[in-house]
Amino acid sequence: MSSLTRRAKVQVQGVVSKDEFSSFSELSSASEEDDKEDSSWEPQKKVSRSRKQLVPKESKPKRMPRVKKNTPQISDGSEVVVKEELNSSVAAADTALEDRKNKLDTVETPKTAKTKRKCSAQPHSAQRTKKLKVDETSKATNLEGESNSSETPSTSTICGGTCKKEEKEDDFTFGQSPLKKMKTETCPQGQPVKFPANANNTKEEVEMNWDIVQVLSERTNVEPWVCANAIRLFNEDNTIPFIIRYRKELINNLDADSLREVQQTLEELRAVVKKVHNTIQKIKKEGKMSECLLKALLNCKTFEELEHVSAPFKSGSKGTKAQRARQLGLEGAARTLLEKPGELNLLSYIRPDVKELSTLQDIETGVQHILADMIAKDKDTLDFIWNLCQNRHVSIQLSLAKVSSKKVNEKDVDKFLLYQHFSCNIRTIHHHQILAINRGENLKILTVKADISDGVKNEFCRWCIQNRWRPRSFARPEVMKILHNSLDDSFRRLIYPLLCREFRAKLTSDAEKESVMMFGQNLCQLLLTSPVPGRTLMGVDPGYKHGGKLAIISPTSQILHTDVVYLHCGQGFREAEKIKRLLLNFNCSTVVIGNGTACRETEAYFADLIMKNYFAPLDVVYCIVSEAGASIYSVSPEASKEMPGLDPNLRSAVSIARRV
Repeated sequence: MSSLTRRAKVQVQGVVSKDEFSSFSELSSASEEDDKEDSSWEPQKKVSRSRKQLVPKESKPKRMPRVKKNTPQISDGSEVVVKEELNSSVAAADTALEDRKNKLDTVETPKTAKTKRKCSAQPHSAQRTKKLKVDETSKATNLEGESNSSETPSTSTICGGTCKKEEKEDDFTFGQSPLKKMKTETCPQGQPVKFPANANNTKEEVEMNWDIVQVLSERTNVEPWVCANAIRLFNEDNTIPFIIRYRKELINNLDADSLREVQQTLEELRAVVKKVHNTIQKIKKEGKMSECLLKALLNCKTFEELEHVSAPFKSGSKGTKAQRARQLGLEGAARTLLEKPGELNLLSYIRPDVKELSTLQDIETGVQHILADMIAKDKDTLDFIWNLCQNRHVSIQLSLAKVSSKKVNEKDVDKFLLYQHFSCNIRTIHHHQILAINRGENLKILTVKADISDGVKNEFCRWCIQNRWRPRSFARPEVMKILHNSLDDSFRRLIYPLLCREFRAKLTSDAEKESVMMFGQNLCQLLLTSPVPGRTLMGVDPGYKHGGKLAIISPTSQILHTDVVYLHCGQGFREAEKIKRLLLNFNCSTVVIGNGTACRETEAYFADLIMKNYFAPLDVVYCIVSEAGASIYSVSPEASKEMPGLDPNLRSAVSIARRV
């Protein structure tokens, strides 16, 4: 029986050696080498007692379990022979090994591949191979505990105690940089993104009666959520280029001009809020603050509205007429006229010892000033007259101011003769006319006034008498006369100048914005003009006394030749020969003429030669370009560095040629 067992073992060993025993032996030898290399950094004391108890001490010198471990991988024919000849203990353990056949295959298959990579001596691949070996060691150890009748050693004896260290190797990264976290959740492929409702930090330092986001949206015609996002981005010190390029989904792909308008409007609104805050503090210190005045100040959205509301409270050297009348004690009489006109007795306010209160006429005048001031400060009254002017005809009328000839130059006066008897509706006047009118007014040549029709004034007074400023009870005719005079005085002296200032300020602001926009469009067209590529160009800087400067440049803007010709000094024919020779030598067929002095004469000169086909066989053409800045550039340090030793006049001709 022992001889049969020995023969069966030899057959099994022969079969296993052909399949996987060679790879297993290579893995064992390679793992021993790796253990020696890694022994420098592996801690020797971190050995868990529970895992150590699973490895029996008697299994170290035994070599028999290799036949039993690899028995499941024998072909079907040889497996039948082994089952017949081996003892009962081997047959019993064979069934246990049959269940773990798949697990061993999955571990050993990557192991054989990893052993080949160990030859490159890379630490990263060595650690991975060692990890696979430790996994197989633990599985083989568990297998030994289950089969009590066999003498199966564990492969963990090769590694010793060092294999216990590899329990949490997944937490380590060897030679790999950590992945960079990309913030893509707030920018889904450039789609519009709204900040959360509770994340909008748009509250200002001073709480106004209007929402800054809503007002900003109304003035710029931009969605409120876009304005809220823009305010938050500006508060975080983000610049317009950064927002346009990297935060466009937060502003709904708004263009740069619109975003710049939003920023300017936001700055204006914040300036208004700041000035309102300063005005409130100033009036509170003077003790003149009332609940109605505070509400009116917090409702102001523009500097014009704030100026109108706060103007009566400005301290002057003499004070306003209403302030002087209040100091005389006539405010009670004005209040009585509106609330209880039947009890008003103006004779009781007469004081012969006071100059301003000596007669009844002085008393009535003081009461009128106080009522006029109250009417001009009332917000409802101002809103009504403003809306009334928006729907009625209001025009701008001009006339020449009466000034002495010593203060004003006659040439300046001739420039504004067109506006001598000028009149135009404020809705149809052009922006360039507004700017010209302002220049004439600053030079004290023109006198400007806004013409409001009498129908507007009559309707305003009728509305005030019947609605807003109507006395609460019956009033005598002399009392109603005082009220009518107060309305006329308030409209003529206070409300009308305020309307004129507001109209002029709005027209000037719109004209300035339009002029800047028009300048930008013209500059854009000038800078984005398509060039003339692949041509040799001749630049001509026209002149009379110092002649015309010529510069021939290559298609790559390299200077080929420079010269001076005198076209308007009786030497036109001889200079034409020189120009023709230059054009033929450099194969140049395009002439670029600057629009400076002698431009028209030079243009006529070249046009006449081209019409006579003088430059044949070349088909010469010419164009005129702006030479603005050419003289400044010709003497700049940049031009001196680029074209050293060249005359500044010739540098300007080079600059003119390069503009095409």
